[in-house]
Amino acid sequence: MAGVSSSIRNSHSSNQIFASRLLFILTALPLTLAAFAFILQWRGGLNNDPTTRWVTDSHEFPGMGGSSAPSDHLSHSSSDCSLLLGHFSSPSFPYYRDWKFDYQSDLKPKICITTSTSAGLEQILPWIFYHKVIGVTTFFLFVEGKAASPTVSAILESISGVKVIYRTRELEEKQAKSRIWNETWLASFFYKPCNYELFVKQSLNMEMAIVMARDSGMDWIIHLDTDELIHPAGASEYSLRQLLLDFPSNVDMVIFPNYESSVERDDIQEPFSEVSMFKKNYDHLPKDTYFGMYKEATRGNPNYFLTYGNGKSAARVQDHLRPNGAHRWHNYMKSPNEIKLDEAAILHYTYPKFSDLTSRRDRCGCKPTKEDVKRCFMLEFDRAAFIIASTATEDEMRRWYHEHIVWSDKALNMKLMRKGILTRIYAPMAIIQGLRESGAFRSVIEASLSKGSLVSSSNKTSNSSGDHISSSESTLSSRKMGKITVSQATVRKVLQIESNISFASYAVAAIPPLSPPGLDDHHKGEELLSL
Repeated sequence: MAGVSSSIRNSHSSNQIFASRLLFILTALPLTLAAFAFILQWRGGLNNDPTTRWVTDSHEFPGMGGSSAPSDHLSHSSSDCSLLLGHFSSPSFPYYRDWKFDYQSDLKPKICITTSTSAGLEQILPWIFYHKVIGVTTFFLFVEGKAASPTVSAILESISGVKVIYRTRELEEKQAKSRIWNETWLASFFYKPCNYELFVKQSLNMEMAIVMARDSGMDWIIHLDTDELIHPAGASEYSLRQLLLDFPSNVDMVIFPNYESSVERDDIQEPFSEVSMFKKNYDHLPKDTYFGMYKEATRGNPNYFLTYGNGKSAARVQDHLRPNGAHRWHNYMKSPNEIKLDEAAILHYTYPKFSDLTSRRDRCGCKPTKEDVKRCFMLEFDRAAFIIASTATEDEMRRWYHEHIVWSDKALNMKLMRKGILTRIYAPMAIIQGLRESGAFRSVIEASLSKGSLVSSSNKTSNSSGDHISSSESTLSSRKMGKITVSQATVRKVLQIESNISFASYAVAAIPPLSPPGLDDHHKGEELLSL
């Protein structure tokens, strides 16, 4: 009996020892793993790629799940890179492999953007890097004004994939002999000031950019202003590359309808980071909704949009390609096969800052009368804004800006939002805020300064075959461009049309910025249908 009792006690003691050891193991194991993870985190983690740690917010954007980039959520790091990029975790964008965006060798299709700009770094840097994030490899920047200043241009030239072209006298003389200057389809815009002059410059610059794009091996070319962002909605990931990759090879041109920014305050400083509400294009709305809510959406302005409504386009780089004004492309050999996108859009940040009123006024020398502004501006709202900016006091200007541009009526905003006329788009805002917080813009500026490229760039541009010109000189010189070729225009010879090119390809007139359809268009359409 005593032996049995002893056996039971021994068994019980063994069970206690086993339980104690098991409890110890269960306690020690997670503590050990936690300590190991802490050590890895303290030393910088397993992945040293800092680009996966910049943040926009904690939510993935639609279509990002298929990204091939590394893990979306990595531990915070106290390494040197974290001082540059910040302590964040975020979804990874498809082409943000490192903060230099060095991916040009393996990205297909290769996409380039060309622009004509006089903006400053505060606008151009976010614009460039946003489009790098969504897959653009190359930028052809035709610069003047602020953008052509030695400091700004040197920083732009230091960015991988950016080619800066200055408006020199040599450039203007070359463009005055270009093919499209000596054709008729752009002729109605010649020898007019302000917006007409800009439109001609853009077209001439686009013609040069086509050659540069072909020489650089680009697959697609897009003309875009630096107050516009591409919104590649509808792609399997938030990627312009993926969007264009899905089109068959027989598609020559892809049209992006534009959305217009709808600012909700009159003190916006950084539109790309502060504006999330946009008015949809006619092409992305049911016709009944568009015309049924037209008056409420217009709010007493001349048209549904403040400015243009006919979108922008991407063209496949191919033989005989030519611009057809700033909004479209054409081909000397054929009518391009084009498609219009159902979801993707160009986000146009239109008069987003109060200072945009006076900046437009300061760029044009027209008289502030209803008749004279027609020489300067193609669209009715631009004309009205110029007159106000030229004749009103600052208080009157601000009141006018608030009444015509700022969307402060929350009840109306909600009503139009429910109808689908207004929409919220956060992805560009989040991307640019993330880039800014990561230090990407600051790093480009500091790298340019540290390399002493400002001096070299300044010397290079001032010693080039054409003199580097200031904003005021550029305006004067660009007007001279018209005078240089007046004699050519007056004795313009009959076009020598190649036998294999139809006259129709020349005769297609340049497509200007056009307002969206108005109520008059709707009524005329109904009248025709009733006949």
